[in-house]
Amino acid sequence: MKKTILLVLALILTACSASASAEFDKNRIKWQDANIVHYRYNIFVSCFCAFRDDMPMTVEINNGEIVSITSVKGNIITPSDSLYEVVKNYAGMDALFTQLKDASTEADKVEVTYDPTYGFPAILAIDQIEQAMDDELYITVDNFEILK
Repeated sequence: MKKTILLVLALILTACSASASAEFDKNRIKWQDANIVHYRYNIFVSCFCAFRDDMPMTVEINNGEIVSITSVKGNIITPSDSLYEVVKNYAGMDALFTQLKDASTEADKVEVTYDPTYGFPAILAIDQIEQAMDDELYITVDNFEILK
């Protein structure tokens, strides 16, 4: 009986993992097929961190490169700013997909909501260690616009 229960649990976990992976692949392809190279969006990174007052940030990307990052206070975040190192990890949809893929293999719990039109990760909730406090990371992307 115990073996049967363990087998059923293993199958359920495998199915959930395969479903999340298929959803990731489907949405990454949707994003790539949209072929959007120049865009801007707001990103809100919420965690147990010191820079919460600077959120949300407006990020502009062109051809995969960061054009600008601006805090909610209107401050331009430059590469010499310590905050730039944090935000660049989430600057651009390719970076968000990379963060999501890494978290899916390393974190205890990952929840994602994809943009229904373009497929990019619009809401990410990452809990590295489910039993630990203050390690959760929440990322929200909104006000996405395509630039010419």
